[in-house]
Amino acid sequence: MALAADRNTPRKEGDLRQFNVAAATTIYAGALVCLNAAGTAVPGSTATTLTAVGRAEEYVDNSAGAAGDKTINVRRGVYRFGNSAAADEIGPEDIGKTAYVVDDETVALTNGTNTRSAAGKIYDVDAQGVWIEI
Repeated sequence: MALAADRNTPRKEGDLRQFNVAAATTIYAGALVCLNAAGTAVPGSTATTLTAVGRAEEYVDNSAGAAGDKTINVRRGVYRFGNSAAADEIGPEDIGKTAYVVDDETVALTNGTNTRSAAGKIYDVDAQGVWIEI
């Protein structure tokens, strides 16, 4: 039913979350972090099965471990990542559109012919890169 009066909509506080890291995976501090199809954290990459969840707050090396042997702290927010080039370059006219994951530090304007997962909304663009709201 639609609202007919003001509503105190509950809010979950905190933008810092912890996720299990995927097996045989290393994530660097500052990386764009995604969850894979199994629900474990991986660095951003070109794939269609990823869900962007934020920026890595720390370096975690689970390269010799099984899924969940290590965890990583990930923060949601607005972060600057590298901009793609050519037809995938993001410009100021793209603010508000969806950006797509290229790797753990780069985003693109397109889904790469259905090969990339969404990174988040384009918040701003400057000479150093693209600000993405994750």
